[in-house]
Amino acid sequence: MALTTDLGRIGIWSTALRADDAEQSAEVRETAAELDELGYGTIWLGGNARVDEAARLLAATKRVGVGTSILSIWQHTAADIAAQYAALAPADRERFVLGLGVSHGHMVDGYQKPYSAMKEYLDALDAAPVPLPAGRRMLAALGPKMVRLARDRAAGALPYLVTAEHTARAREALGEGVLLAPELKVVLDDDLTRARETARAYLAFYLPMPNYTNNLLRLGFTEEDFKGNGSDRLLDAVFALGDAAAVRARVDEFLSAGADHLAVQVVRPDMASLPRPEWRALAEALPLGR
Repeated sequence: MALTTDLGRIGIWSTALRADDAEQSAEVRETAAELDELGYGTIWLGGNARVDEAARLLAATKRVGVGTSILSIWQHTAADIAAQYAALAPADRERFVLGLGVSHGHMVDGYQKPYSAMKEYLDALDAAPVPLPAGRRMLAALGPKMVRLARDRAAGALPYLVTAEHTARAREALGEGVLLAPELKVVLDDDLTRARETARAYLAFYLPMPNYTNNLLRLGFTEEDFKGNGSDRLLDAVFALGDAAAVRARVDEFLSAGADHLAVQVVRPDMASLPRPEWRALAEALPLGR
């Protein structure tokens, strides 16, 4: 199913754009408007973001798409999500993308049969009083079965913590005309040693999660690559490290591997604050054209 909005070539992935605090929310709205003006195609709200959080950014912007990356199917019922989608203004629906994922077993009570659970969730979205259509939803697909489900029951896949090789494999499995929008972590620091320290500190959160490590093992990494919060080989595959030119080269690698859109996540030691200088610098360096 074709996505019924244009994501652009490059988007921004961030958890810091979810602030509920009134003062922070004002800065978030201002920042979202700037990202819109800079020319990014889509803003992805990370960390199990809700539809109402996306609605705030839709209200603060004019052109840019806004998506959830990734809303957990275990923590939000399909009925609630469909109702929240129905409550959006028609014009906002045209810029909204629902990114769905099955999360991780150690984070969810009663976690079982994630593939079957996702299929049932999509069935419920289809059956809602105001259906949330396949052309407005994407799946955080890593393994082959979920990638095929993203092809058949959604507009495409938005995988997290993947490599250019995974992108090429997913492109082959999805075929042409199905959207592929991987996330890519960026450490914009020309001191490579320091950049890797920043990357390892961030990757430490994800390496205990078997959905990610199992996917990396399928790609040829080994348990040795997970020790010490990531080998240099692993870091170089799942991050873009270095100055703006180095980041541009990694972005081009993912796009050449078959990505239609790349959701760029700036990683730095302080992840709570908004990396507005980095986003401005990347807007100058990356191919933002739609």
